[in-house]
Amino acid sequence: MTFEDTDFRQETLDLENPFDVKLVKDFLHGLGLGLEFDPSEVECTMIVYNLKGDMVGTGSHLGRILKYVAVAPKFRDTTAFALIVTYMTEKLLKIYKHTFVFTRPENSVRFCGLGYTEIATAPPLFAVLEFGFESIFTYQDYLKTLQVPAKTEAIAAIVVNCNPFTNGHKYLIEKAASENEIVYLFVVEEDLSAFPFLVRWELIRKGIEHLKNVVMVRGGMYIVSGTIFPAYFLKNETISDVMQKQAELDVKTFANYVVPVLGIKKRYVGTENYCTTTAAYNLAMKTILPSFGVEVVEVTRKANHIGANNAPSYISASKVREAIKSDKLDEVLDFLPDSTREFLFSDASLDIRLKIKSGEGRH
Repeated sequence: MTFEDTDFRQETLDLENPFDVKLVKDFLHGLGLGLEFDPSEVECTMIVYNLKGDMVGTGSHLGRILKYVAVAPKFRDTTAFALIVTYMTEKLLKIYKHTFVFTRPENSVRFCGLGYTEIATAPPLFAVLEFGFESIFTYQDYLKTLQVPAKTEAIAAIVVNCNPFTNGHKYLIEKAASENEIVYLFVVEEDLSAFPFLVRWELIRKGIEHLKNVVMVRGGMYIVSGTIFPAYFLKNETISDVMQKQAELDVKTFANYVVPVLGIKKRYVGTENYCTTTAAYNLAMKTILPSFGVEVVEVTRKANHIGANNAPSYISASKVREAIKSDKLDEVLDFLPDSTREFLFSDASLDIRLKIKSGEGRH
């Protein structure tokens, strides 16, 4: 599809066409931005030419996130950048209530000039900004509806994915509940895990019904989401700069926009023995949260028994998924609270179990 402009011509590319993909790859590489274009990570890509046929810039999106927005240096004082961002934003706002963009911190001012608002920055790699009919302030309004009046400052938070909910999660939540007046339990809402959000929410709800001072909270697009922290949902074996900086974005968003609304003074986390992504996230919390008056309470992961070589056999949701995959669920039954055990042995979990066995899903 082609669109005419008085100074530029826009063209939507065919991402199945190797020539079109190479065109964008070569353009980004030539700019020296360190952007490696991956057509599997976008849904739509556009390029802009001037009327002489020179390639001026490009932009893409994946879901509600703008990606790979770049303009050649000699055209950066023209309307090309605004043309790309405005076109992509208007396209996405027809589908979503608001959009996001990852960019280098030094580029934030250009997006702000087009109406975007910066949420958080993790120099030198990332800034995340948003634009639309909803915003981080909409999420804060939701948090205010859940706020419970407290007599003390013993207010804690926990963020969980629970894919699936285990006795390890239950132990961490119960410990926080016993040590605080109020615990806000944020459940990752992004549906990029093997167990869908609504299933995870219900398993947790049933499993903590006895804890009257725990308030369950939807994580939305700001708490460990594919928008702010996409690396969380990828299978990474080593901690990369990208992963660490995305973790920083997530923690800074929590510190700046969630902590002051709910008056959070502690954040509970389990020690991480298996997942490098979660380990990077824990490190970001320890580095950032204390300066916002939030103590990070790291709780030793619960072990049900001593395994091989006299080492503790720590409870892990990934071990449960692996047991499902290999038809050995009976070996990890002591990892599971009643709500999860009953669900996994019911027909309602069949699609999820088949999905795990086929190797789909990550975290």
